[in-house]
Amino acid sequence: MVASVSPARTATPARTASLARRANDGFAVSDPLAILLLGPTGSGKTALSLALGERFNGEIVSCDSVAVYRGMDLGSAKPTKEERARLPHHLIDVADPDQPFTAGEFSRQARAALDEIAGRGRLPIVTGGTGLYLRALTEGLFPGPQRHEELRARLQAGLDSSRQRHTEAWLHRLLKRLDPASAERIHANDTPKLIRAIELCLTARQPLSEMLGDREKARDPLTGFRLLRIGLNPPRHALPPREGLYDRLNRRAAAMFSAGLVEETRVLLARFGPVKALDSLGYRQALTVLNGKESLPHAVAAAQQGHRNYAKRQLTWFRREPEVHWIECFGDQSETLCTATELVQAAWYAPAI
Repeated sequence: MVASVSPARTATPARTASLARRANDGFAVSDPLAILLLGPTGSGKTALSLALGERFNGEIVSCDSVAVYRGMDLGSAKPTKEERARLPHHLIDVADPDQPFTAGEFSRQARAALDEIAGRGRLPIVTGGTGLYLRALTEGLFPGPQRHEELRARLQAGLDSSRQRHTEAWLHRLLKRLDPASAERIHANDTPKLIRAIELCLTARQPLSEMLGDREKARDPLTGFRLLRIGLNPPRHALPPREGLYDRLNRRAAAMFSAGLVEETRVLLARFGPVKALDSLGYRQALTVLNGKESLPHAVAAAQQGHRNYAKRQLTWFRREPEVHWIECFGDQSETLCTATELVQAAWYAPAI
């Protein structure tokens, strides 16, 4: 089933022309096309990106904040070696886990990759679920203060202390006092965003929401490309014999542990120490097994719940993206490829209309 905001599966010349005009809004018709394939974890973005890339002479630009790190393979659900051999992939394994990799750095490297791919006459396909990275790529980031490592360490220490007292929402309450608008927007369990928001409020002596409000001077939007946004929104629950998104996420999280996620985490911890990257979903739960706090079955269940919660947050974020053609199927289903192919063809041939 295709969402009402998406085109029907049967193409017509009038609808193709309409889609082409929408794809061209705000861009010169001579600008190359770039596909932004977005959706929640487990929705099949990798499968669809590979199918579209092979059909349209494309290359994949990963938009995943964990896949950038070398050695973090199982927990990030990176494309396999066999999948990466099918098409060139960019922004995978570009940093070690102890090297901070920011959204700004992603934007710089991803924009360079888009230019390089388009310069070879190939189609860039940006795919992944890290919404902040995608927004940094397309809209740019506001010029906020640099990271304040000492302040971050103090906030993390306060968080650790609050956890010992079973008061997980300490950071969220602190942000609510400093900036109620940002606290309303950021989830109480999203530690990295909470720490960054508090850091910005304290170092800039101004609420983050006010800094974000002045977008006109702050942003550096991507130019030189026509952007086609395709979103995957498969049903969270489905009746047998069909499978829902949450079923897939439960199976995938369990498979990560069966494939050796705890051992992968052990190797990373021994090499790099307790770096921030290991607080990522899946690795965080594997660490609780290594330090004896949780049993393996409890860690698997926690990871499954974490993936389901993350998928909900991703969809909330991506629904704020403009002009997304939502497809209510998984990316590896034939009807999804059919609809996505029509969308790409309509945008691809737009200059001729």
